[in-house]
Amino acid sequence: MLCRLQRPAFSAVTGWRGIADQVAPTVRQSGSRLAAALIVVAVVVLDSATKIWAVHALSDGPVYLVHFSIGFLLARNTGAAFSLVRSATPLLALLAIGATVVLARTVARASDKVLVVGLSLFLGGALGNLVDRLTRAPGFLRGGVIDFVKVGPWPLFNVADSAITIGAVLVVIAVIRDRPTKAVETEQST
Repeated sequence: MLCRLQRPAFSAVTGWRGIADQVAPTVRQSGSRLAAALIVVAVVVLDSATKIWAVHALSDGPVYLVHFSIGFLLARNTGAAFSLVRSATPLLALLAIGATVVLARTVARASDKVLVVGLSLFLGGALGNLVDRLTRAPGFLRGGVIDFVKVGPWPLFNVADSAITIGAVLVVIAVIRDRPTKAVETEQST
């Protein structure tokens, strides 16, 4: 049986539309996924490299850049953010594994660029800290996350924590930006 090719539709703006126009959204989504994967890998690699540096460079003591307020100080955090729930490290590790799966699926489906970048940073940070929980002493699912950056009165943090924070801010911006206000909706309906 012979297959009959359909003539592509004509568009006044772009000329003849063919298969390229139908494939373009898929290519954009693939590019977005590639960018997301690169962001995640970059965060995990940078986080791991800086933690390796911190363990070696700061084991003899802290290094302060500005009189005890800005510097580098090695700490192992077995709890959640701000060292909360220290006794629940295995539970936190399992929750982190579940969260990374959910985040990875959400990033793969997202189309908004700001949302993709935000979720990718968040995912990279979560994976960076998860690597510590899985591989560092005292053992699998019980490892402490390496924190080493000190800025003023804030708790110690690391590159992964920074990526999570920036990612969360970008996700909030993307959600707020895409949510029309009631005033705009009312104005459009009149």
